[in-house]
Amino acid sequence: MYTTLISVSELQALQKNQQRFMVFDCSFELTQPDAGAQKFAEAHIPGALYVHLDSALSAKHGVPGQHGVVTAHGPDEPASGGRHPLPNRERFATWLSSIGFSSDMQAVVYDRNGANYCGRLWWMLKWAGHDAVAVLDGGLQAWQAADGPVASGAEAKHFQSSFLLSEPKSRLVGTATVVQRLGRPEQTLIDARATPRFKGEVEPLDPVAGHIPGALNRPFAQNLGPDGKFKSAEQLRSEFVALLGQRDPATVVHHCGSGVSALPNMLAMEIAGLGGGALYAGSWSEWCSDPARPVAKG
Repeated sequence: MYTTLISVSELQALQKNQQRFMVFDCSFELTQPDAGAQKFAEAHIPGALYVHLDSALSAKHGVPGQHGVVTAHGPDEPASGGRHPLPNRERFATWLSSIGFSSDMQAVVYDRNGANYCGRLWWMLKWAGHDAVAVLDGGLQAWQAADGPVASGAEAKHFQSSFLLSEPKSRLVGTATVVQRLGRPEQTLIDARATPRFKGEVEPLDPVAGHIPGALNRPFAQNLGPDGKFKSAEQLRSEFVALLGQRDPATVVHHCGSGVSALPNMLAMEIAGLGGGALYAGSWSEWCSDPARPVAKG
């Protein structure tokens, strides 16, 4: 069972041994929502299914209540607010069943965006109680560099299955919790956005620039080496320990703009043996939606 990363050779071994697994291509571009599907149609790992961030890994809409708390409005109610509201666990399990994924399968997720988008599916499967999910280290680029075959055209078809939810293996926190613990030692915020956005120098996506007061900045791309693969566990551990100082890794709450690019940081901490943190899925886009919440710059 692979639970963090899987190499190209390890994935090829799964294919050769005909083990029960599914491969998911999560490639995406924020400014061109259809680009990921187009690139998938041009080239993808044979047998992979395409997973669209907006339609599969996000709820159709958020219904933020008072102070950013999402109130219940039926089975489609998202689990978070923000630009990419998180679907609730039941809705996510229904989608997994509809595409043929079952609880006894290994999941392999990848993209061609530095693990920026496939990390979302990695985390969501953990949140659904499924531990056997791993990110293909280096993404599609590593697969092609190793002369792995690619397919084009439509994705493979799978029969309906029955995915069963179990106890979450990852933690989700909401805005109310982040507000309550702001500035307290039991919460360490790590913001995965690029430093100019974190500092409030630019803001291309959200209506307010800046960051949550007290947050640390770790742009998610810093987890990768020049080859596009994750740095070694030792190097990642050293870098995160330096960032955290005396702070307990278990207090970390990962966030970004909309709960997507925060996940490579969470995965990197898992690789480094510093796991146990939580995800604030609404992230900056939900935080800044209420002018009463404090904003820091610089």
